[in-house]
Amino acid sequence: MFAFARLVVVGFVVLTVVYICLSFYSRSVRRGKLRDEWNEGSLAGNPPGDYDTFMEQGMNEYDNSLRKKLIWGVYVVPTALIALIIYLTNFA
Repeated sequence: MFAFARLVVVGFVVLTVVYICLSFYSRSVRRGKLRDEWNEGSLAGNPPGDYDTFMEQGMNEYDNSLRKKLIWGVYVVPTALIALIIYLTNFA
C-alpha cells in the first residue's frame, strides 16, 4: 500500500510540473501570436486598437478556449492509463 501511495504522490508532483510547464508554454505561444497579429495590423496602417487592451482581450479568449481545457489532459490521460494497467495486471 505504501508503494501505491508513493506512486500517487510522485506521479501527482511530476504531472503538476508538466502541467505548469505546458501551460506557461501554451500561454507564451498565444501571446506571441497575438503580438504578431497586432504588429501586422500596425504595419498595414490599421492597428487593431490599444496594444494592452488587444492583448488582454486575446488572453481572455484564450482562457475560455478549448485549448486551455485540453491541457488538463496531462492529468487525465496518464492517470487513466496507469489505472488501466493496474487493473489489467491484477484482475484480468
